[in-house]
Amino acid sequence: MLTGLAAMKCFRYAATLLFAVMLGLDARGADRPNIVLIFVDDMGYGDLGCYGNEVNRTPNIDRLAAEGQRWTSFYSSGSTCVPSRRGLMTGRHPALMGPANLVDVREKLMPTLLKRNGYATAILGKWHLAGYPKDFATSPMHPLECGFDFHYGTPGSNDVPAPKGKVQNREVFDTCDKFTFQVPLIRGREVIEFPANQELFTSRYTEQAVHWIQMNKEGPFFLYLAHNMPHAPVFASEDFQGRSQGGRYGDVIEEIDWSVGQVMQAIEDAGIDEETLVVFTSDNGPWSMFGPHGGTAKPLRGEKGTSWEGGFRVPGIFRWPGKIKPGVVDGMAANLDLHATFARLAGGSAPDESVTSQRGYISRDLSETLLHGKSSPRKRWLYGGGALAFRSGPHKIHLGTKDRSSNPDTRKREPIARHDPPLLFDLVSDIGEQRNIAAERPEVVGRLLREMSEFRGD
Repeated sequence: MLTGLAAMKCFRYAATLLFAVMLGLDARGADRPNIVLIFVDDMGYGDLGCYGNEVNRTPNIDRLAAEGQRWTSFYSSGSTCVPSRRGLMTGRHPALMGPANLVDVREKLMPTLLKRNGYATAILGKWHLAGYPKDFATSPMHPLECGFDFHYGTPGSNDVPAPKGKVQNREVFDTCDKFTFQVPLIRGREVIEFPANQELFTSRYTEQAVHWIQMNKEGPFFLYLAHNMPHAPVFASEDFQGRSQGGRYGDVIEEIDWSVGQVMQAIEDAGIDEETLVVFTSDNGPWSMFGPHGGTAKPLRGEKGTSWEGGFRVPGIFRWPGKIKPGVVDGMAANLDLHATFARLAGGSAPDESVTSQRGYISRDLSETLLHGKSSPRKRWLYGGGALAFRSGPHKIHLGTKDRSSNPDTRKREPIARHDPPLLFDLVSDIGEQRNIAAERPEVVGRLLREMSEFRGD
């Protein structure tokens, strides 16, 4: 039996220990950010002021970049919509994951992992993770079956289905109106407007985002704001029509910039600015082949659907006041790296082996770069799809190339030009991939071929 003095010492020790544990829990809780992921559709690397555009006015996104980290080699997981989203949500490279049935791994998707860590979760906008099911409301891949508490948006792209008897080509985009493409707007499992007024997509998602932030400001929360725009056909609301110097596409970009400003203001008004990580990126490069209905990847070569830098390299911006030191990061990263990064920030540890052992899981935790300025853990990148390419450090090889995904008038697929030996470019001195140096550096070509084989697990 303890004496009074010994009992008092034990009590003090226990109280001190309990206080330390509680303090540690509080600290970990305070470090868990709200996460707002703004994921736009088909925006080019060169569409924003902070990435060199001199026509489109994007002050809010430029401010986001100035107050955070702006990455110059941030990649989409694929150069088209579905592969990019698959990589984002799974952390798996779409060209390496094989014929995966995502229904079987719903508990390993990004929103599910965050939800298990106590996050409220919402998706506003385009889903498009599993094609176009006949009945989206009952699909096992509906967002509400994949970890989201709230859903408001469209099943997929705003150009599906095409008007009867037509294809999604330049002529249709030139002549269509806001109701030509009959896309449903869905809240939860209920269709609330059909066909949806495409001029209102950006403003409606923004209104929902502001409201949802206000309702969930006690946090932690994950808001996935996946705009349909600027995927062709492009539409802006009446207040933005004809305002920009960049034509109809510029109007759309400037409305997206306004949307970012509204979301940032909502975060500030809620008093959670220093508790919120905001990430801004695009699902792939611009659909430049459609002229005024697409953007620009300049100074990069190529566009959506190609393995040139313009198909995969996209804006990548991270802002978290007091945590992320403003600056420019030239290291490589990809949107699939957000899977491991968000898991680390939300739960304090990397995803477990049941996640990381999945075929094609290559997600890398970027938190040390974001929070402590260390070099990016990603040193290599595989540009998947038919036109295959691979990057290691500054060098990139192309085993196949094409300049656009399809003919803009007929929509017939463009052929792939095969290269043996592969083309070789130095992306530091030749960001536009204009000078093939394979003949001068055959040893670099050989090394990259070996590294690509290793990366693919051949």
